Amino acid sequence: MQSNFESVAPIVAEIGRTLGYPPEAIPLQINEKLASEVLGVKVSTLTNWRTTGRYNLPYIKVGRLVRYRVEDLAAWIAKRRQGAGS
Repeated sequence: MQSNFESVAPIVAEIGRTLGYPPEAIPLQINEKLASEVLGVKVSTLTNWRTTGRYNLPYIKVGRLVRYRVEDLAAWIAKRRQGAGS
């Protein structure tokens, strides 16, 4: 049985490439601005999704800081994939 990371590893690698990280240096967590770049939405959209609960996109909050785990973003993207080969 595949672990969760193994199933989303190609998406994690794609996120790393999108953000300009080498494969061996993809961070575990990224800030809101980078997460918005990955998803192609505005930071304000991520804020709206968090406050309204519109999407179940996991995040980490410490004080005012909001971080997204790259693996969580990859899993969320994988779940939302539509069409052939999904």
